[in-house]
Amino acid sequence: MDPSNPPWWSTAVVYQVYPRSFMDGDGDGIGDLAGIAARLDHLSDLGVDVVWLSPVYPSPQADNGYDISDYQAIEPTFGTLQQFDDLLAALHARGIRLVMDLVVNHTSDEHPWFVESRSSPDSPKRDWYWWRAPREGATPGTPGAEPTNWQSYFSGPTWTWDEASGEYYLHLFASKQPDLNWENPEVRQAVYAMMRWWLDRGVDGFRMDVVNLISKVVGPDGGLQDGPLVPGTPYGDASPHVLTGPRVHEFLHEMHQQVFAGREPAVLTVGEMPGVTVEQARLFTDATRAEVDMVFQFEHVGLDTGGSKWEPRPLRLTDLKASLGRWQEGLADVGWNSLYWDNHDQPRAVSRFGDDSPAHRRDSATCLATLLHLHRGTPYVYQGEELGMANAPFASLADFRDIESLNHHAQAVALGQDPDEVLAVMRTMSRDNARTPVQWDASPHAGFTTGTPWIAVNPDHVEWNAAAQRDDPHSVLAHHRALIALRHDLPVVALGDFTMLLPDHEQVYAFTRALHPDDGDAETLLVVCNVSGTAQDLAALLPQAPGTELVLGNLPVADPAVLAPWEARVLRR
Repeated sequence: MDPSNPPWWSTAVVYQVYPRSFMDGDGDGIGDLAGIAARLDHLSDLGVDVVWLSPVYPSPQADNGYDISDYQAIEPTFGTLQQFDDLLAALHARGIRLVMDLVVNHTSDEHPWFVESRSSPDSPKRDWYWWRAPREGATPGTPGAEPTNWQSYFSGPTWTWDEASGEYYLHLFASKQPDLNWENPEVRQAVYAMMRWWLDRGVDGFRMDVVNLISKVVGPDGGLQDGPLVPGTPYGDASPHVLTGPRVHEFLHEMHQQVFAGREPAVLTVGEMPGVTVEQARLFTDATRAEVDMVFQFEHVGLDTGGSKWEPRPLRLTDLKASLGRWQEGLADVGWNSLYWDNHDQPRAVSRFGDDSPAHRRDSATCLATLLHLHRGTPYVYQGEELGMANAPFASLADFRDIESLNHHAQAVALGQDPDEVLAVMRTMSRDNARTPVQWDASPHAGFTTGTPWIAVNPDHVEWNAAAQRDDPHSVLAHHRALIALRHDLPVVALGDFTMLLPDHEQVYAFTRALHPDDGDAETLLVVCNVSGTAQDLAALLPQAPGTELVLGNLPVADPAVLAPWEARVLRR
C-alpha cells in the first residue's frame, strides 16, 4: 500500500450493527431500522467511519436473518425500503458509509430460487443448488444415506432429504439454509445483478458472509467426497472439500470485475473467511489481483478453544502474539488486516479475554481495545463493545435463542454429554452473548424497547450503559472515542510498520508502530499493554519506555516504571 495515497478504508473504523439487538423503534421487542436511525448521534459522537449492517433482508429468521428469502427488499420486522433509504441518507449526511451484509453462499429454503429448484428434478433452477441422490444401496432419509458424511457447522448432517423431488440438498449450515451452486454461471450473474442494485441505491460496500465456502471440491463426475470423521460424532469434516475451494479466486475476481471495477468512490469489500491462512489472505487481498480489500479471519478467536468452539481453554498471551504478529508480518507489504475482538458470532471480549469482575472490567475492556486499535489494519467495533458489555448470565436452556447453540446442546446431550456441563460451556461460548440488547440506559430493558425484548437484557445494564458513560471521561466509551480519534489524527496508527516486542512474555503485549516519510523524521509509537491482573515492571522489560511521552493511556500513570493491572499506554519515542 502506498502511504502517500492510501485507500479511504485504511484510516477508517467500522462499527457493526446487529439490527435485532441495537434499538427497537416500534415497541415490538425487536430492533429495527427506525431504532438505528434514532441512535445515529451515538455513532457520530463515537467517530466511526462505516456502519456494517447485519442482514435486514426478508427472512424466516431461522438464523436471525442469515437465511435470506429475498435479496432486494427489507424484512418487515425491521421496516421498509423507504426507511432503509432514509437511514442511508442520514448516515451519509453524517459522513458515515454503510456496508451491507452479503450472504450468498446460501439462501433461505423459502427463497423463490430454492422453491423453484425443489419443485421438480427437471426445474430450470434445479442446478442452482446442490442436489444429490442417496448413497447407492441406502434407504433414502435414513442416517448414513446422505451423499457425503459431512457435519454441518450447526451440528447434524449437511444434507436434508427432500422426499417430494427425490434427492438430498446440501446445507453447510441449518437445513433452512441451502447452499447455492456457484459452479452455475446463472447463479453468479443473478448475485452480481443484485449487488449492483444495492450499490446503485447508494450503499458503500459489502461484508461477504463465509464467502470462501462458495467453491466446493467437485470430482470429474460431479461427485462430492466424504471427510475425515469428527471425533465424538458420526459425521465427517467438510472443511477439506468446502474451504477456499479451487475456483474461489476466480469467482471473487469475476465478481470484482462485474460489480466493483470502475466505481467511484471505491467501495469496501470484506470477505469473511473461516479457516483462511495468511498465505491465502495475501492472494485474496492483493490489490493487483482485484478480489477483496480485506478478509475476516478466525485464527486468533480459536486460540482459547480445543477441537471445537465448545471446548474452551485459557488463552495464552504468547499464542495471541504469535498469531496476530504473523498476520501483521504476512500482510505488511501485500494486503490488509481486519482487526476485531467481538462480532455477532463471538462471545464478549471483556468476559472472554479480559476480566469482567467489578475490579477490572473497565480497565481490561479499555486495555484490550488499545491493543487491538493500535495494530495495523481496519478496526471493527461491535455494538456494545464500546460500552464494555459482557457475557450474559443465562440461567437455563430456555434463555438461549441461537440455532447453533441449541443444535449443539441437542446433539451433545444425545451423544451422552452431561446436560449441565453442556449448558455451562454454552454460557461461555454461545453467540447469544453477543446478541443481548445494547444497553442504552438504566431503565427497564436498558432503553432498548418499550415492549418485551426478543432476548433478555443483561441485568448489569443498570450500571453498564451508554447514558452513564456518555459524559464520563474515564469511561470505556470515552476511551473508544480517543482511540478512533488517534487513528484519524496520526498517520502512523493507520499506516505505520509493525514490530512485535517481548514475544515470549505471558503478561505484557508490546509492539512498535513506525512510519518513515520520504522527508523528515520517522514517527514511532511504542504500545505497551499489561494483559493481566498483576502489576508489571515496565522499566525492567523495556528500559526505554518510562522516559517516553504518553500519547494515550487507559489509566492515570501512577508510576512510569510500572504497568498497573490491565494498564495500556501508547507512547511516543
